[in-house]
Order: sequence, then C-alpha cells, then structure tokens
Amino acid sequence: MPKPTPKLTHLDPKGRPAMVDVSGKAVTAREARAECRVRFPADVARQLRASGLKSAKGGIVETAIIAGTMAVKRTYELIPFCHPLPIDGCRFSIDWNGDSTLRIECSVRTTHRTGVEMEALTGATVAALTVYDMCKALSHRIVLGPAKVLGKRGGRHDFGAT
Repeated sequence: MPKPTPKLTHLDPKGRPAMVDVSGKAVTAREARAECRVRFPADVARQLRASGLKSAKGGIVETAIIAGTMAVKRTYELIPFCHPLPIDGCRFSIDWNGDSTLRIECSVRTTHRTGVEMEALTGATVAALTVYDMCKALSHRIVLGPAKVLGKRGGRHDFGAT
C-alpha cells in the first residue's frame, strides 16, 4: 500500500492558517537536537581562538548559551503556531568545527503532546545570532548557517540522532 502524500498541518480545511490541535495526542517524552554554524573569515577566527572566545562584551560562548536558552523558552512567542511547552531540559554544545567555523548544537526535552524541533532550532539560531552580535565589530563577513534539525524522538515520527 503506498504512503499517503504528506500535507501541511498548519492549515484548516478551508486552507487558512491554524494552530494544530494536539489535544488528542498522547503525552510522551520528546526530544529534538538542532545545529547552526557560524563561519568566520580566517583572520577573525584566528583572533577569536587566540582570545579563547572572549570579547570586550564578555564570554562569547557563555552569552550565546544564555541567549539560546532564553529563546528556547520563548519560542512560542516568536513562531505563531508553536504551542507553549514546559521545557524539561535544554543543553548547548559550542565548539570549533574546522579552522574557522563554530558549530552550535542545541538539545531540548519536554514531556508533552507535541515535539520540540522548533525550540531546538530557535535555540541554536539565536545562539548563533548572539555570536554574530558579539563579534560583528571584528567583521561583517561572518556567515550564519546552515541551521537544521539533526534528530527528534517522541511522537509519531522519529528521525536522526538525539
């Protein structure tokens, strides 16, 4: 039997935008992991490595983690059809990936009726934006992205690694 064609979930029967009704879904443990990368010009990367990722504004990694965590908790205020979720846990990993790219990873956990992919993506991208903000005095040639979901667990469709 062929799989049904996937359909957009945030549309009502008349094609208008709508929040998904999750009231009929089971409450389960859910987790998602996302990443965003920050690529620096080579000279800026060397300068940041030499400073231990510290700037005149403070610790770059520490500030990005705080900003990303705040964003995870407020995702529903930023993305119109996201549900407000109780966040059970949120963790960041920020480290060099090659000579001039920082890799920011955000893992989010909840026990609820809907997943936390958007929260993980929001945390990773806001952390990347914070890195940009703290480093833009060195260069405006800093590039953000790609941002992507690496995996999710819980609910009907699991994929990737969490």
